[in-house]
Amino acid sequence: MQIINTIFQIQEELSQARNTGKTIGLVPTMGALHDGHASLVRRSVKENDVTVVSIFLNPTQFNDAKDLERYPRTLDNDCQILEQCGAQIAFAPSVAEIYPEPDTRTFSYPPTDSVMEGARRPGHFNGVCQIVSKLFQMTNPDKAYFGEKDFQQIAVIRRMVQDLGFKLEIVPCPVIREESGLAMSSRNTLLSTEEKVTAANIFRILRESKTQGLSLQETEQWVVSQINAIDGLEVEYYSIVDGKTLSELNDWEDSDDIVGCITVYCGKTPIRLIDHIRYK
Repeated sequence: MQIINTIFQIQEELSQARNTGKTIGLVPTMGALHDGHASLVRRSVKENDVTVVSIFLNPTQFNDAKDLERYPRTLDNDCQILEQCGAQIAFAPSVAEIYPEPDTRTFSYPPTDSVMEGARRPGHFNGVCQIVSKLFQMTNPDKAYFGEKDFQQIAVIRRMVQDLGFKLEIVPCPVIREESGLAMSSRNTLLSTEEKVTAANIFRILRESKTQGLSLQETEQWVVSQINAIDGLEVEYYSIVDGKTLSELNDWEDSDDIVGCITVYCGKTPIRLIDHIRYK
């Protein structure tokens, strides 16, 4: 597997591949890879001739400097995982390589990027669109793979692809969970063993919410109260939304695509965890 650090070299390599008729799959990541990332890479390897995995901790999507500072950085281990999965290229550029000058572009796709994470992390999705659009321009992939754990992010990226006219397929991939039900996340490495056990209650309660027979608003309230009752967990928000537009709903009959999206703080040094569940 090649490890490439410059835009010039990645474009050279992929241009040669494309000129010989090879298809290209891209898996954008911020590193600290786990089995969830590995599942995306394996799928891309299966579906494309060349798989590129970007490893870039993108500063423009962090609105909290402390969050960026403590995000795990494990490049050597990441590259070992990618080689085992069969990826051909790891693209690991520096911040200066990606942003030789500040990126002043702005992206706005309400309500998709203005609710939930968008409302609570100002500038986050603008930063996501900045880096993902750059990666698409640099690699020109046929397919790009994203984990459904970041459910809202996929919806925003779809809007951006449509807006900018990228000719590629966005491939959403199922959430990979630990045996406890906890959604795999790079942030899980920041949790203690005890905190991981506590965090597993998030998905347990989300699943149980489907069996309560409550109204939509009552379901939201029930989930929040159940999770907040557990020592070490605090809900930031729980929103039941349309799965395509991410607009908030009032009734179960308002849509045939309904998803509950949640963010919960876990632990003594609170780690921000996201998850979701599909109601229909």
